[in-house]
Amino acid sequence: MADKSLGFYLLGKKGYKVLEDFIAVEGGTSVAFVVAAIDKNVDKDFYVEIKHLCLTAGVRFFDRQASDIPSGDWIFCIGWRWILSVTAQVVVFHDSLLPKYRGFSPLPNMLINGEPKIGLTALKASEKYDAGDILASASVDVSYPITIFEAIEKIIPLYSELVLNVYRGLHSGNENFIVQEESEASYSLWRDEEDYSIDWQRSAEFIARFCDAVGAPYRGAKSNFNNGVIRILKACPVADVNIEDRKSHVGKIIFKDEGLPIVICGEGLLKITSAELPGSSLELQNIPFRTRFR
Repeated sequence: MADKSLGFYLLGKKGYKVLEDFIAVEGGTSVAFVVAAIDKNVDKDFYVEIKHLCLTAGVRFFDRQASDIPSGDWIFCIGWRWILSVTAQVVVFHDSLLPKYRGFSPLPNMLINGEPKIGLTALKASEKYDAGDILASASVDVSYPITIFEAIEKIIPLYSELVLNVYRGLHSGNENFIVQEESEASYSLWRDEEDYSIDWQRSAEFIARFCDAVGAPYRGAKSNFNNGVIRILKACPVADVNIEDRKSHVGKIIFKDEGLPIVICGEGLLKITSAELPGSSLELQNIPFRTRFR
């Protein structure tokens, strides 16, 4: 990579922090250009911050929709979700320990499944998504409960470290990629509004992890109830009781604890401790006892 230009395609807080740390260590002259995009699926997409950082550091900035984006020799993609039609060598930094969780939203899905480690992989871009040869990876242990915000904060330093290590390795001519083991591959799918709905037939532990995993900066877990919608921001499992014909009563409030609803799950009970009721003046503590979440 010596004397070759490096471009970044960046999205979100991870992209911003990686660029900030990279410029702080290697200097703005090491970056040929940066491409960023507006992301309407999160509360804060860091588009403005990425643009401002580029202007401050004297780095050329391009919006994803621009028609004059240069190609460069190497491109590093952090958080990027779109296919690139470029002639450059592309290194993708993916939010999982490949070959597990190829695809979209890997970090939330790892948290939902209660994985003991989270991390990221630097890999060569390929026609099949996230199936390219691996250059390097990094991981960190996690314990539960943990929110998606907390998980992102844990892996951001890994991103900055891995990006710098990969850059220096390629700069010195180290391009030792490792072929992925296809028999170990799994796939993480894209998430739409329907996928934020809680499945009350799941266990209370699973639903609690789900609420934590899809909270801010994502849209938040939701459920229908009494002709309304609730966004559940925080919930925790509580001691279960023996419920006659449990399957028929899943989603119903069984108790209230200081006004906070405790809901029957397919396995266990879940106490909702923080929630938003969009478009309603009703407060969580005032949700009627005779309520079924669906």
